[in-house]
Amino acid sequence: MITPRADVIGSLLRPPYLLDAKRAFEERRIQQDELEAAEDRAVDEVIALQEDAGLEVVTDGEMRRLSFQSQMTEAVEGFGEHDLDAFLWGQWRGEQPVGDRTTARPPALGVVSKLKPKRHLSVEEFTYLRARARVVPKVCLPSPSLWANFWSPERSRGAYPTLEAFLADVVDILRREVAELVRLGATYIQLDAPHYTAFLDDSARAFYESLGWSAAEWLERGIEMDNALMAGHPEVTFGFHLCRGNQGSRWLVEGGYEAIAAPIFRRTHAQRLLLEFDDERSGSFHPLREVPDDKIVVLGLVTTKSPRRQTPQGLLERIREAENFLPRERLAISPQCGFSTSVVGNRISSEDQEAKLRLVAETARAAWD
Repeated sequence: MITPRADVIGSLLRPPYLLDAKRAFEERRIQQDELEAAEDRAVDEVIALQEDAGLEVVTDGEMRRLSFQSQMTEAVEGFGEHDLDAFLWGQWRGEQPVGDRTTARPPALGVVSKLKPKRHLSVEEFTYLRARARVVPKVCLPSPSLWANFWSPERSRGAYPTLEAFLADVVDILRREVAELVRLGATYIQLDAPHYTAFLDDSARAFYESLGWSAAEWLERGIEMDNALMAGHPEVTFGFHLCRGNQGSRWLVEGGYEAIAAPIFRRTHAQRLLLEFDDERSGSFHPLREVPDDKIVVLGLVTTKSPRRQTPQGLLERIREAENFLPRERLAISPQCGFSTSVVGNRISSEDQEAKLRLVAETARAAWD
């Protein structure tokens, strides 16, 4: 099992030239190869950024993605027409000057025909990253049951009469993706599962239960799907990331992990749990009592939502607090989430981002070296 102490979640701020290139491509002002050149440049830069900061794990920053989960809709036919709001809808909360924002669920959102893969989701991302990284390359995939957001009782029944049938195909596609990534040498794969924290919020939980399953059923079936992706790959370290929403420095839900800790922490087969603990909205460390002995918890202590500067001393104190529930050898540290979960990055500067990555590495050295 891979046991890095200084970890990173996934996305990093897209540089302005890359956003310009994506816009120009959408408007047909540049060709595919010009967009790819800009993406390659951005990936090269974020690999160097992470390695120079001293991290033990690097991602490609999700520079090629519209959203952390959008490689599925780009690589697989059947999702119908959609735009960025397909990944951003919800009642978002934000501190001033960002403020709250509500984005309605797009009325046309829904899987409209049988899913048909056109290409792999993240294989090209990984092979490019693997060829250039000097430390452990990590690739991130969406948790299967997250895709329930794209199943509509009105629009999807012609293709998939039930939500179960739709998610079964999602699992099959993601299982094949994991197998190919492993064949190509991936040793650290992360599943992003922010939807589970929806069950901490009454209105978000109501949406999921409106699709036909109770909260308990969602947890049981969702974890079964996650475990199906991880099955049969003992040589791979799997991470499981839970946050409370992260877009434009806003969040979706608040509260500690108590209501979902026992089933998720105990039953998911991931070896590393990457959890959000950067402020009072995240609750206490008490749910860590539910973590079994075979798992490491990556404490997401460094905020990505604001320029707020934290110190190694303050973070070391938080690690000591977590030691009341888990020994230090079963802990690691990371940012609490990505810096740019979609092309809509958080309201921080590239200098803030670099400082926060360096802080993660510096704190890890102080805590574990």
